Amino acid sequence: MSLKEQITADMKTAMKEKQADRLATIRLLMAAMKQREVDERIELSDADITAIIEKMLKQRKDSISQFEAAGRQDLADKEKAEMLVLADYMPQPFSAEEIAAAIDAAVTEHGATPANMGKIMATLKPQLAGRADMAEVSKLIKARLG
Repeated sequence: MSLKEQITADMKTAMKEKQADRLATIRLLMAAMKQREVDERIELSDADITAIIEKMLKQRKDSISQFEAAGRQDLADKEKAEMLVLADYMPQPFSAEEIAAAIDAAVTEHGATPANMGKIMATLKPQLAGRADMAEVSKLIKARLG
């Protein structure tokens, strides 16, 4: 079952079980997916959908920090609930050891100089996308390179 089919099935289930909050979040995701398909005139792959979900998760994370800073815990809680629903569709994250092994392999391939940072990131992005926080990966690479 593709990710798109799973999301559609979950939307139907949420409708039947009258889970209003979950349904609203899934509909937001479906709308973002449909918008991208219409804009780019493509059929989304699982990787494309994962990228959309990553973007939505990042937006929620930013919103939570802003709402908490403004003292709006009610809105922050709503964003956290949406993050939980969206996180269900993300692949299992890599462990720290798996990330370190991928970094080591990329550094070995391109050389351990700071000038190769871009090449290393370009190699790792397709491997780790959706399964690791790329900002953290970047920090680990910088620490490794020196």
